[in-house]
Amino acid sequence: MRLKCSVVVGRCLYGGKRDQMQVINLAFFDDHPVLLEGMVGLFSDMDDYNVVAKGCCAAEVVEISLDSGAQAVILDLDMPGDVFEAIRCFRKQKPEVKILIFTASDDIEQAVKALEVGASGYVLKGSRLEDLVLALRSVMKGETYITQQMAARVIMALRNASMQERSDKHSPLSVREQQVVKLLLQGKTNREIAQTLTISEKTVKHYMTVLMQKLHVRNRVEVVLAAQRNMALEHQHFLS
Repeated sequence: MRLKCSVVVGRCLYGGKRDQMQVINLAFFDDHPVLLEGMVGLFSDMDDYNVVAKGCCAAEVVEISLDSGAQAVILDLDMPGDVFEAIRCFRKQKPEVKILIFTASDDIEQAVKALEVGASGYVLKGSRLEDLVLALRSVMKGETYITQQMAARVIMALRNASMQERSDKHSPLSVREQQVVKLLLQGKTNREIAQTLTISEKTVKHYMTVLMQKLHVRNRVEVVLAAQRNMALEHQHFLS
C-alpha cells in the first residue's frame, strides 16, 4: 500500500480555527454491547454527528451500512466473522465512505492489513474521546490517522510492504546485469565498468537500458537507488 495522503499521528498536526463541518452520519460496529451503546450514546449527543446504524459482527458491516447513508464507519477488528473481507467488500461498493478502526489490538500486522484493505484510520481503545474525534475529522478530510502509540511502526511496515511490492514486480537480473549493478554501486563510470568486465562501453550502455526497463526506472541514478533499496530489503529479511 502506498500512502498517497497525509498522515496524522495521534495528535493534531494543524493549527488555526476549528473547521466548520457538516453533520457526519456514523455507523458503529462492536461485539461488546456496553461499549457499542456507550459510543452510540456519546456521539448521538454531539451536534456534529448523527448515528445512523450499528451492529455487532463483520457481516452486518456490509448488510447494514450500505443503505444506511453512513459517511464514516467505526468498527472493531475483534468481531465474529472476517472483518478484513468485510472492509474490502464494503470499500468496493462504497469507496467514498471512510472506515475507522477502533480496537484493542495493537498488533502491527493487523493494523497494516486493515489499512491495506481500505481502512482510513486506526485508533486504539483506551484513547481519549478527543483522539477518536480527531481521527474522524482527519479521515473525513482525506487523511490517514494512526494512533500515536503505533504510528512509527505502522508507517515503517507500510513503507517496507510498498518497497517489497515494487521489488517483487521487477524481472530477475542476469549474472552480468548483477555485476553491472554491483559496479554502479561502487561509483564506477561506464568506461570503468567496461574495463572491469572486459566489454565495450556500448555493451555497458545496453545493460543500463535493460536495467532501467527491469527496475522500472528512468535513469542511472534511479537504477542505483533501486538497487540500494533492494539490498536494504534483502538485509532486513536476512535479519528477521
